[in-house]
Amino acid sequence: MKTLLRLLLKSQHQRNRSGPAQIDKGMTLVELLVGAIMAFLIITPMLSFVVDMLNTDRREQVKSNTEQDLQAAVDFIAQDLSQAIYIYDNNPALTITATTTPTGIPAITTQLPSVSNGTPVLVFWKRQQITNAVPINNAITPIKCKEAANKGKCNDTYVLSLVAYYQIKETDPKSIWCQPSGGNCPTRIARYEIRDGVRKPDPVAADTNLPYYNKADTDEDTQQPDPAFNKDFDFTKPTQNVTLAAGLTQATSGATKPQVLVNYIDHSSGPILTPCTTALGNPTNPKTSTAIGEPTLKVTDTEGRNSFYACVDTARNIARVTLRGNSLRRLQANDAEFKTTSSAYFPTATVQVQGFGAVGK
Repeated sequence: MKTLLRLLLKSQHQRNRSGPAQIDKGMTLVELLVGAIMAFLIITPMLSFVVDMLNTDRREQVKSNTEQDLQAAVDFIAQDLSQAIYIYDNNPALTITATTTPTGIPAITTQLPSVSNGTPVLVFWKRQQITNAVPINNAITPIKCKEAANKGKCNDTYVLSLVAYYQIKETDPKSIWCQPSGGNCPTRIARYEIRDGVRKPDPVAADTNLPYYNKADTDEDTQQPDPAFNKDFDFTKPTQNVTLAAGLTQATSGATKPQVLVNYIDHSSGPILTPCTTALGNPTNPKTSTAIGEPTLKVTDTEGRNSFYACVDTARNIARVTLRGNSLRRLQANDAEFKTTSSAYFPTATVQVQGFGAVGK
């Protein structure tokens, strides 16, 4: 019994000597506040840096896309122009006189498709190859030339095409061509073509569709002329009989559906670029040996902007085409005007092409 009491007293004495039990404590409110402030001071600059990096990367990507689009557009135009046999300049003469010869777009404007808010900037005639289209003999009709059984029984031929590149200003802020939606919509470039049909080399009196093959015997999409094509067109009078009707609309022109070549072409007042006289080597009129002025050489939109224009020397069948894009308009609706400080976001692409030959060559 005594032993048990001693053990109890000894254990109680040890507990009393060990002091009060340790209690785990959390962070005080002051400590939490200090930690939050420190985290804010560290994380906020990091977040700002990350956001800035993402925005910069996005801008650079959009700028790169715009540059690629412009380069693809000028490459397409260059290939198209390489087949040109006559290119219209901006000669303001409308009628033939003792001192003037109409050679420019102003003399044929009413004969081109009427496009809402659109201006023809580059217009030319080209020679286009139509493969496997003319039967060697009358045993088969052109529509059957592509059949496997008639392989080698038809020849290739060439047809004329009138090609026009328009600069179109979008005015609808909700249009797919004006995104992000808002004011200051960009312009786009669209291509129109009015093509001749395959002409019959051996016409007979019974033919009802001269100088072409009868419609029932041909492929209407590739071998028949577009409704607006004027078979009486003569290169010695390039501004007459260009098409069959005046004031053509897109619906009635018979032109192929417009092919939008590129969008986000700048529509602000950009820098003054190299004059056409300098770019084309100061060309002269071959008849008078006088210098051709800038107003005749340069074809641009009705507002005279430099975002899409052509320098044309009709006599030498040369055209120099320049495009200026607007990368900022892909990102924002407002404050997307050209500025010297943001010129890097307004890339420019230029190409100069001489047609494969002049008329009669």
